[in-house]
Amino acid sequence: MNSRSPQTISVLIRRSVAQALILAVLVGFLLSFIYGLVYHYTEKYRHVQQLATLLTTSASTADSADVVSEQVRFLLENEPSIKSILFYSTPQPVDDVSQSKDDWRTALFADTVSFNYPVTSNYINIDSDVNALKPKQQSATTLLGNKNEPSAADKVDKDSALVGYINITLDVQQLRSHWYRSNLLLWLFTTILAVLWALYLLRKLKWPVRDIESLTEACDIVLKNTELEQLPVIPQHFNFQELMLIKEAFIALFNRLQKVSLDYESLATFEKQLHSKDLSLDVQLHNFQSMITHELKTSLNAIVGGLQLLDHDLLNREQKDAIEIISSGSDKLVSSLDHIIQLNQIQKGQVTINSIEFNPLQLIADLLAEFEPAAQKKGLVLTSRIHHIDYSLTGDAEKIQQILSMLLSNAIKFTPAGQVIITSQLTHFDKSNRWQISVKDTGIGIDRNHIEDIFNPFFQVDSSQTRQYEGSGVGLPVVKQIAQLMGATIEVDSTLGLGTEFTLTVIMPNQHQSQQQQLLAGLTIIYYYYHEVGFLGNELERLGATVIYHQHEQLVMDEMSVKKINMVMFAEDIVVNKAESLADHIRRSESEHRALLVYWYSPHRAQYLDSFEHGLKVAGIDYCRSATYKGKALSDLLQRWLIWK
Repeated sequence: MNSRSPQTISVLIRRSVAQALILAVLVGFLLSFIYGLVYHYTEKYRHVQQLATLLTTSASTADSADVVSEQVRFLLENEPSIKSILFYSTPQPVDDVSQSKDDWRTALFADTVSFNYPVTSNYINIDSDVNALKPKQQSATTLLGNKNEPSAADKVDKDSALVGYINITLDVQQLRSHWYRSNLLLWLFTTILAVLWALYLLRKLKWPVRDIESLTEACDIVLKNTELEQLPVIPQHFNFQELMLIKEAFIALFNRLQKVSLDYESLATFEKQLHSKDLSLDVQLHNFQSMITHELKTSLNAIVGGLQLLDHDLLNREQKDAIEIISSGSDKLVSSLDHIIQLNQIQKGQVTINSIEFNPLQLIADLLAEFEPAAQKKGLVLTSRIHHIDYSLTGDAEKIQQILSMLLSNAIKFTPAGQVIITSQLTHFDKSNRWQISVKDTGIGIDRNHIEDIFNPFFQVDSSQTRQYEGSGVGLPVVKQIAQLMGATIEVDSTLGLGTEFTLTVIMPNQHQSQQQQLLAGLTIIYYYYHEVGFLGNELERLGATVIYHQHEQLVMDEMSVKKINMVMFAEDIVVNKAESLADHIRRSESEHRALLVYWYSPHRAQYLDSFEHGLKVAGIDYCRSATYKGKALSDLLQRWLIWK
């Protein structure tokens, strides 16, 4: 793991420039030192060669001892870098192994260096002049030669007699000290100039650094102030193109963010207004429906009661016909009001499922007996086709009978001639039974474009053929709502002019499942949904829980204020932001009792769970689960959650 602390660009630039300048100064000093010293040594070496040539020329003449001695003395006194000059005689040529091959190494590291120069003559006696130079001799040190010089043996002329060699020893250490002292001021001047140049470069590099620091300060202010509405002033002392572009991009992004924030606030305000209006309209609608149905029901009860008090024996035929028309109209109006009241109750979650054991054959027989007179009156044939043996089922027989009664009533109403057929099929599975009942007629049929609309409240197909039939348009919506409440499905297949077939499919538990219905007994659960109840609500009821259905947040809050609610289930069609809003309101209102909040999402949204789970749990929802649990698995899951809670 990287434990380095973050660095700023300005510090990085300063450090990098300082390190580069230090390295450049060091390298410059080192190179100038080596070059200057080697150059000084090379010049001194050339000077020594010239002196050696003079000495060898003087020593090769007759009677040259005094002259050479005087020259040697003079050189030793005036050339401090020459450590010694000596002469040694030898008749044999000697290879000069003392020539230096690396001037720079000698100049830098050697203490002394020696050079041999041959002395030849045709005039002097070698034996008599051997000791001419001895008074001026000093001890020699390491002998080094120059790689560019020919050897001493090569310098001996073939026609001349080799007298000996003059050896000159240079004190390199003293040469270096002298060079240091003579160049000290130059070095100081160069150092000061380099430092001044470095300071100038640092000052120039500080210009963009100051602008970068200004941008950094502005970013820091923005990060620390989440509710900042105005961007602070970002001074730019030097108009660097790149930094100006960064500044302009930063300002543009901040302005866009502000605009988006304003749009979001406006949208949130508008959504709250719409939600308040929807809630207000919904409450007004429910109040209006309750008031209208109550007032109409009261008035109709008075009319029906008054009609029943009339003595029909005292009425003539015309009066009896009038009363019959009034009674028929009042009965239809009462039926429509009952449907509206029931639809209102279902939407408010005030209708529950009561499962009992019943005989499906007996239920169908009762329906046939009830509607046979109406069918015969219109000349229709009412028949049944049963494709199963006698068998007991467990379910809400009263609601199933109500659905089939509405379907039979509509079939007889919209069938001028022909027949109405009830078909019953029963399929047994390992854990459930599927009962499929269809009501088929040979009536006017429904246009396929309106099949999806017939389940909407108060919908009427606007055609001359259908408008002649009376109806309020709430019968089929009640059928759809009751079917969804039971977890059943209803399908429609119709052809205009040929007839219509409604198929109700109800899934009911078998004997083994019926024993599981009390697993959640005693629990009160609010099921919050948007459009459709779905199978979870029905599963909860089958497991013995008391389920209250609500479609609006305020109704949920009102329910929880007067009852002890064990759980609140959010259906899979509830959007995330509405679930978060309701969960937050529930958690804020709780004091003594804490309800379990569960958000169900559809299986296809499982891959996006990470994008919305955190926000839901922050709002107060306990669990987020895929809506795939049924039966015993669902009951075990809920009981485990309640134990953990």
